[in-house]
Amino acid sequence: MRAKDLVGSGRLIRAHAGRDLDLAERARVLCAATPDAWVSHETAAILSGLGLPPWLGIEPRIHLSKPHGLPRVRRSGIIGHRVHVIPGEVVEVDGIRVSGPARTWLDLAHQLPLKYLVAMGDQLIRIPRPELESRSAPFAYKDGLRLLIRQHPNMKGVEKARLAIDEMRVGSDSFPETFLRLALLDAHLPEPELQLRLDPDDPRSPAADLGYRKYRIAVQYDGEHHRSREQQSRDNRRDEFFINAGWSYFKPNADDLADQFQQLIARIKRARRSSQNRSS
Repeated sequence: MRAKDLVGSGRLIRAHAGRDLDLAERARVLCAATPDAWVSHETAAILSGLGLPPWLGIEPRIHLSKPHGLPRVRRSGIIGHRVHVIPGEVVEVDGIRVSGPARTWLDLAHQLPLKYLVAMGDQLIRIPRPELESRSAPFAYKDGLRLLIRQHPNMKGVEKARLAIDEMRVGSDSFPETFLRLALLDAHLPEPELQLRLDPDDPRSPAADLGYRKYRIAVQYDGEHHRSREQQSRDNRRDEFFINAGWSYFKPNADDLADQFQQLIARIKRARRSSQNRSS
Protein backbone atom coordinates (compact mmCIF):
# COMPACT_ATOMS: atom_id res chain seq x y z
CA MET A 1 0.00 0.00 0.00
CA ARG A 2 1.48 3.35 -1.05
CA ALA A 3 0.19 6.87 -0.68
CA LYS A 4 -0.32 7.09 -4.45
CA ASP A 5 -2.68 4.11 -4.28
CA LEU A 6 -5.30 5.92 -2.21
CA VAL A 7 -8.37 7.31 -3.95
CA GLY A 8 -11.21 9.70 -3.19
CA SER A 9 -14.58 8.42 -1.99
CA GLY A 10 -17.00 11.34 -2.23
CA ARG A 11 -17.71 14.76 -0.80
CA LEU A 12 -18.28 13.59 2.77
CA ILE A 13 -15.42 11.09 2.87
CA ARG A 14 -11.76 11.82 2.73
CA ALA A 15 -9.36 9.15 1.44
CA HIS A 16 -6.54 11.67 1.03
CA ALA A 17 -5.26 10.80 -2.43
CA GLY A 18 -2.57 13.34 -3.20
CA ARG A 19 -3.10 15.16 0.11
CA ASP A 20 0.45 14.51 1.12
CA LEU A 21 2.53 12.61 -1.40
CA ASP A 22 5.30 11.91 1.09
CA LEU A 23 3.04 10.78 3.95
CA ALA A 24 4.19 7.17 3.68
CA GLU A 25 7.85 8.17 3.53
CA ARG A 26 7.54 10.52 6.50
CA ALA A 27 5.77 7.78 8.44
CA ARG A 28 8.52 5.32 7.50
CA VAL A 29 11.31 7.63 8.67
CA LEU A 30 9.65 8.66 11.93
CA CYS A 31 8.67 5.09 12.74
CA ALA A 32 12.19 3.81 12.05
CA ALA A 33 13.63 6.54 14.26
CA THR A 34 11.32 5.62 17.15
CA PRO A 35 12.06 2.13 18.51
CA ASP A 36 9.07 0.01 19.55
CA ALA A 37 6.60 2.43 17.91
CA TRP A 38 4.19 1.95 15.06
CA VAL A 39 1.95 4.15 12.90
CA SER A 40 -1.59 4.29 14.27
CA HIS A 41 -4.94 6.09 14.45
CA GLU A 42 -5.69 8.57 11.63
CA THR A 43 -2.35 8.02 9.89
CA ALA A 44 -2.90 4.26 9.84
CA ALA A 45 -6.39 4.76 8.39
CA ILE A 46 -4.95 6.84 5.55
CA LEU A 47 -2.15 4.38 4.76
CA SER A 48 -4.60 1.47 4.83
CA GLY A 49 -7.09 3.24 2.55
CA LEU A 50 -9.95 2.92 5.05
CA GLY A 51 -11.19 6.49 4.52
CA LEU A 52 -11.92 9.19 7.09
CA PRO A 53 -14.49 11.93 7.68
CA PRO A 54 -13.39 15.28 6.18
CA TRP A 55 -12.54 16.75 9.59
CA LEU A 56 -10.03 13.99 10.37
CA GLY A 57 -6.70 13.29 8.69
CA ILE A 58 -5.86 16.94 8.00
CA GLU A 59 -3.39 17.04 10.89
CA PRO A 60 0.09 16.99 9.28
CA ARG A 61 1.71 15.20 12.21
CA ILE A 62 2.14 11.42 12.20
CA HIS A 63 0.32 9.34 14.82
CA LEU A 64 2.68 6.87 16.50
CA SER A 65 1.75 4.44 19.28
CA LYS A 66 3.83 2.61 21.85
CA PRO A 67 2.89 -0.11 24.37
CA HIS A 68 1.55 1.12 27.71
CA GLY A 69 4.71 0.17 29.56
CA LEU A 70 6.91 2.49 27.49
CA PRO A 71 7.07 6.31 27.53
CA ARG A 72 4.91 8.19 25.06
CA VAL A 73 6.63 9.32 21.86
CA ARG A 74 7.65 12.97 22.19
CA ARG A 75 9.17 14.18 18.96
CA SER A 76 8.52 17.01 16.53
CA GLY A 77 6.00 16.02 13.83
CA ILE A 78 4.47 13.22 15.93
CA ILE A 79 1.30 12.75 17.97
CA GLY A 80 2.16 10.07 20.51
CA HIS A 81 -0.12 7.44 22.05
CA ARG A 82 0.40 4.77 24.71
CA VAL A 83 -1.89 1.80 24.18
CA HIS A 84 -2.51 -1.77 25.24
CA VAL A 85 -1.63 -3.92 22.24
CA ILE A 86 -1.97 -7.66 21.61
CA PRO A 87 0.36 -9.61 19.27
CA GLY A 88 -0.97 -9.56 15.73
CA GLU A 89 -2.56 -6.13 15.95
CA VAL A 90 0.48 -4.42 14.44
CA VAL A 91 1.34 -5.39 10.86
CA GLU A 92 3.80 -4.27 8.22
CA VAL A 93 2.55 -2.29 5.23
CA ASP A 94 5.14 -1.51 2.55
CA GLY A 95 7.90 -1.79 5.15
CA ILE A 96 6.15 0.40 7.75
CA ARG A 97 4.95 -0.91 11.12
CA VAL A 98 1.30 0.08 11.31
CA SER A 99 -1.83 -0.80 13.27
CA GLY A 100 -3.81 -3.41 11.35
CA PRO A 101 -7.11 -2.23 9.82
CA ALA A 102 -9.27 -3.80 12.53
CA ARG A 103 -7.22 -2.28 15.36
CA THR A 104 -7.21 1.09 13.56
CA TRP A 105 -11.02 0.92 13.40
CA LEU A 106 -11.18 0.31 17.16
CA ASP A 107 -8.60 3.04 17.90
CA LEU A 108 -10.80 5.55 16.07
CA ALA A 109 -14.12 4.37 17.52
CA HIS A 110 -14.33 7.11 20.15
CA GLN A 111 -13.68 9.85 17.54
CA LEU A 112 -15.97 8.69 14.76
CA PRO A 113 -19.73 9.29 14.65
CA LEU A 114 -21.58 5.98 14.64
CA LYS A 115 -22.47 6.05 10.93
CA TYR A 116 -18.83 6.61 9.99
CA LEU A 117 -17.77 3.79 12.29
CA VAL A 118 -20.31 1.53 10.58
CA ALA A 119 -19.06 2.64 7.15
CA MET A 120 -15.43 1.97 8.05
CA GLY A 121 -16.49 -1.37 9.50
CA ASP A 122 -18.24 -2.24 6.22
CA GLN A 123 -14.91 -1.62 4.50
CA LEU A 124 -13.25 -4.06 6.88
CA ILE A 125 -15.66 -6.92 6.22
CA ARG A 126 -16.40 -6.37 2.52
CA ILE A 127 -15.23 -9.03 0.07
CA PRO A 128 -12.44 -7.53 -2.07
CA ARG A 129 -12.18 -7.91 -5.82
CA PRO A 130 -8.93 -9.80 -6.47
CA GLU A 131 -8.66 -8.43 -10.00
CA LEU A 132 -8.54 -4.88 -8.64
CA GLU A 133 -6.87 -5.34 -5.26
CA SER A 134 -3.84 -7.19 -3.99
CA ARG A 135 -5.91 -9.40 -1.67
CA SER A 136 -8.78 -11.84 -1.85
CA ALA A 137 -9.91 -11.97 1.81
CA PRO A 138 -11.62 -9.28 3.89
CA PHE A 139 -9.56 -7.27 6.36
CA ALA A 140 -11.72 -8.67 9.15
CA TYR A 141 -14.82 -10.65 10.03
CA LYS A 142 -17.52 -9.72 12.52
CA ASP A 143 -16.58 -12.50 14.93
CA GLY A 144 -12.98 -11.32 14.91
CA LEU A 145 -14.05 -7.74 15.62
CA ARG A 146 -16.20 -8.89 18.53
CA LEU A 147 -13.19 -10.76 19.92
CA LEU A 148 -11.06 -7.64 19.47
CA ILE A 149 -13.56 -5.64 21.53
CA ARG A 150 -13.59 -8.27 24.28
CA GLN A 151 -9.80 -8.09 24.42
CA HIS A 152 -9.91 -4.32 24.98
CA PRO A 153 -12.89 -3.79 27.33
CA ASN A 154 -11.57 -0.50 28.76
CA MET A 155 -10.81 1.34 25.52
CA LYS A 156 -12.73 4.50 24.73
CA GLY A 157 -15.39 3.80 22.14
CA VAL A 158 -15.86 0.05 22.68
CA GLU A 159 -19.59 0.43 23.37
CA LYS A 160 -20.00 2.42 20.17
CA ALA A 161 -17.98 -0.25 18.33
CA ARG A 162 -20.39 -2.93 19.61
CA LEU A 163 -23.32 -0.94 18.22
CA ALA A 164 -21.51 -0.49 14.91
CA ILE A 165 -20.92 -4.22 14.46
CA ASP A 166 -24.65 -4.85 14.70
CA GLU A 167 -25.23 -2.35 11.86
CA MET A 168 -22.41 -3.54 9.59
CA ARG A 169 -23.18 -5.57 6.45
CA VAL A 170 -21.07 -7.38 3.86
CA GLY A 171 -21.65 -5.88 0.43
CA SER A 172 -21.21 -2.13 0.85
CA ASP A 173 -18.20 -1.25 -1.26
CA SER A 174 -17.91 2.42 -0.27
CA PHE A 175 -18.82 4.87 2.46
CA PRO A 176 -21.66 6.40 0.35
CA GLU A 177 -23.20 2.97 -0.15
CA THR A 178 -23.22 2.45 3.62
CA PHE A 179 -24.67 5.90 4.23
CA LEU A 180 -27.40 5.19 1.66
CA ARG A 181 -28.25 1.87 3.29
CA LEU A 182 -28.47 3.48 6.74
CA ALA A 183 -30.57 6.35 5.35
CA LEU A 184 -33.06 3.85 3.88
CA LEU A 185 -33.38 2.15 7.26
CA ASP A 186 -33.75 5.49 9.05
CA ALA A 187 -36.60 6.25 6.61
CA HIS A 188 -38.33 3.04 7.78
CA LEU A 189 -37.77 1.24 4.50
CA PRO A 190 -36.91 -2.48 4.59
CA GLU A 191 -33.32 -3.68 4.78
CA PRO A 192 -32.08 -3.57 1.17
CA GLU A 193 -30.35 -6.44 -0.56
CA LEU A 194 -26.71 -5.56 -1.27
CA GLN A 195 -24.92 -6.35 -4.54
CA LEU A 196 -28.33 -7.19 -5.98
CA ARG A 197 -28.04 -9.32 -9.13
CA LEU A 198 -30.67 -9.06 -11.83
CA ASP A 199 -30.67 -12.87 -12.00
CA PRO A 200 -29.79 -14.22 -8.53
CA ASP A 201 -29.00 -17.64 -9.97
CA ASP A 202 -26.40 -16.33 -12.44
CA PRO A 203 -23.12 -15.02 -10.88
CA ARG A 204 -22.37 -13.26 -14.20
CA SER A 205 -25.65 -11.37 -14.14
CA PRO A 206 -25.42 -7.55 -13.81
CA ALA A 207 -25.47 -6.32 -10.20
CA ALA A 208 -26.55 -3.05 -8.62
CA ASP A 209 -25.18 -1.74 -5.31
CA LEU A 210 -28.44 -2.38 -3.50
CA GLY A 211 -32.17 -2.59 -3.94
CA TYR A 212 -35.42 -4.44 -3.33
CA ARG A 213 -36.01 -7.48 -5.51
CA LYS A 214 -39.61 -7.79 -4.30
CA TYR A 215 -40.40 -4.32 -5.65
CA ARG A 216 -38.03 -4.49 -8.64
CA ILE A 217 -36.08 -1.45 -7.40
CA ALA A 218 -32.32 -1.16 -7.97
CA VAL A 219 -29.92 1.59 -6.87
CA GLN A 220 -26.38 2.17 -8.15
CA TYR A 221 -24.28 4.89 -6.49
CA ASP A 222 -22.36 6.82 -9.14
CA GLY A 223 -19.01 7.48 -7.41
CA GLU A 224 -15.65 8.83 -8.52
CA HIS A 225 -14.45 5.49 -9.88
CA HIS A 226 -17.29 5.59 -12.46
CA ARG A 227 -15.67 8.46 -14.37
CA SER A 228 -13.47 6.46 -16.74
CA ARG A 229 -14.80 5.72 -20.23
CA GLU A 230 -14.35 1.98 -19.76
CA GLN A 231 -16.26 2.01 -16.47
CA GLN A 232 -19.00 4.16 -17.95
CA SER A 233 -19.43 1.66 -20.79
CA ARG A 234 -19.86 -1.17 -18.28
CA ASP A 235 -22.24 0.96 -16.24
CA ASN A 236 -24.35 1.75 -19.29
CA ARG A 237 -24.70 -1.91 -20.19
CA ARG A 238 -25.70 -2.76 -16.61
CA ASP A 239 -28.20 0.12 -16.53
CA GLU A 240 -29.82 -1.07 -19.75
CA PHE A 241 -30.25 -4.61 -18.41
CA PHE A 242 -32.18 -3.43 -15.36
CA ILE A 243 -34.26 -0.84 -17.22
CA ASN A 244 -35.15 -3.24 -20.06
CA ALA A 245 -36.21 -5.80 -17.46
CA GLY A 246 -38.74 -3.29 -16.15
CA TRP A 247 -37.02 -2.32 -12.90
CA SER A 248 -37.19 1.11 -11.27
CA TYR A 249 -33.55 2.10 -11.51
CA PHE A 250 -31.89 4.96 -9.59
CA LYS A 251 -28.36 6.38 -9.90
CA PRO A 252 -27.64 8.78 -7.00
CA ASN A 253 -24.39 10.73 -6.88
CA ALA A 254 -22.48 13.09 -4.57
CA ASP A 255 -25.27 15.67 -4.72
CA ASP A 256 -27.66 13.10 -3.28
CA LEU A 257 -25.09 12.20 -0.66
CA ALA A 258 -24.85 15.85 0.39
CA ASP A 259 -28.67 15.90 0.60
CA GLN A 260 -28.49 12.81 2.86
CA PHE A 261 -30.46 11.02 0.12
CA GLN A 262 -33.74 12.66 1.12
CA GLN A 263 -35.03 13.27 -2.42
CA LEU A 264 -33.83 9.86 -3.54
CA ILE A 265 -35.65 8.17 -0.65
CA ALA A 266 -38.87 9.94 -1.59
CA ARG A 267 -38.52 8.62 -5.15
CA ILE A 268 -37.80 5.11 -3.92
CA LYS A 269 -40.87 5.22 -1.68
CA ARG A 270 -43.03 6.25 -4.65
CA ALA A 271 -41.61 3.40 -6.75
CA ARG A 272 -42.30 0.97 -3.91
CA ARG A 273 -45.91 2.14 -3.61
CA SER A 274 -46.38 1.80 -7.38
CA SER A 275 -45.03 -1.73 -7.27
CA GLN A 276 -47.32 -2.63 -4.37
CA ASN A 277 -50.32 -1.19 -6.20
CA ARG A 278 -49.52 -3.20 -9.31
CA SER A 279 -49.29 -6.37 -7.22
CA SER A 280 -52.55 -5.81 -5.37
